[in-house]
Amino acid sequence: MTSGLDRLLPAYARVDLELVRGHGARVWDVAGREYLDFGGGIAVVALGHCHPAPLAAARAQLERLWHASNLYRTGPAETLASLLSERFGGAQAFFCNSGAEAVEAALKYARKATGKPGVVALEGSFHGRTLGALSATGQPAKRQAFEPLVPGVRFVPPNDVDTLLEAFGDDVGMVLLEPILGEGGVIPLTGEFVGAARSLDALLCLDEIQAGVGRTGSFFAFEQLGVRPDLVTMAKGLANGLPIGALLVAEDAAGAFAPGDHGSTFGGNPVACAAACAVVDAIDEELLANVLVQGAALAEGLEALPGVVEVRGRGLLLGAVVDRPAADVVTACRERGLLVLTAGEDVVRLAPPLTIGPAEVEEALTALAAGFAATADLVLA
Repeated sequence: MTSGLDRLLPAYARVDLELVRGHGARVWDVAGREYLDFGGGIAVVALGHCHPAPLAAARAQLERLWHASNLYRTGPAETLASLLSERFGGAQAFFCNSGAEAVEAALKYARKATGKPGVVALEGSFHGRTLGALSATGQPAKRQAFEPLVPGVRFVPPNDVDTLLEAFGDDVGMVLLEPILGEGGVIPLTGEFVGAARSLDALLCLDEIQAGVGRTGSFFAFEQLGVRPDLVTMAKGLANGLPIGALLVAEDAAGAFAPGDHGSTFGGNPVACAAACAVVDAIDEELLANVLVQGAALAEGLEALPGVVEVRGRGLLLGAVVDRPAADVVTACRERGLLVLTAGEDVVRLAPPLTIGPAEVEEALTALAAGFAATADLVLA
């Protein structure tokens, strides 16, 4: 007899772990075993599982209106757009359902706004798996099976200003950067590099799908770089797990899209937007301070672990470069009740809820130490 798993397309390398419940920084499997979740659904559950604020907002909206066509106005979408504009310093928003969709919107917007199809992106970057977003993803292994992709994208190494300037040309309408390369190894960009990109005659789009919504200790990651972009893509943590994506367009870059240029049937869904409003409201100065304090404690603890070569990242988006296969460390930690992620062959990635406390950080470090001890004979050549 086939199982439900057999009826799913095998697009994911799933482990044999069925999660059924979550609360705060913890999840439980079908057998009732508890795990400390330092992956956060890949940086999605920003406030922790079943946080009362977005839960109450979504529940109240479900009792009023689940969906309305974008041919009509809804309060949650307009409120969320206003909240994000205030945080950004003046912007218009387009809502969709995922980060990849937000990047697709950005690619179309830049092409129409500038009349130039070229894009400069980063080696090792990840922007999504839809055709346009994949075309701007600097990971050949993810691209090769689907070529030919959208032409006109060129890739440069992160933080290499000279190569960035050399790659730029008259055909380039957008420079697309992750402030911290998430899937590409948790590599933070320098202010100098992003500033150089800002100086070019093209729209600067910062992909904050993973690094935004408070994860680095400021609401937007770009606030720590001293650069204000033209475009920002958002998703993941914005609605604490409900599907939503957003493209923000700075006021001084607005005006390119007209009705009919782009759309999304479910974009701006009232339930997801209501939850997102609650998330944005919850990310206040106190919570951002907690991100910085707990992030620093987690980074310090990681640096002291045998097997950790380097710790990269900002706030609560951290990558530990390790001297052994990261996937084996992840497995060993899971067996000890801790969920963490990889970001390449030799990087263990951590993205716990922004509400994490010091006791949970210590608990995670204890499990990580045990995981490293269990994999000590697997050191990479």
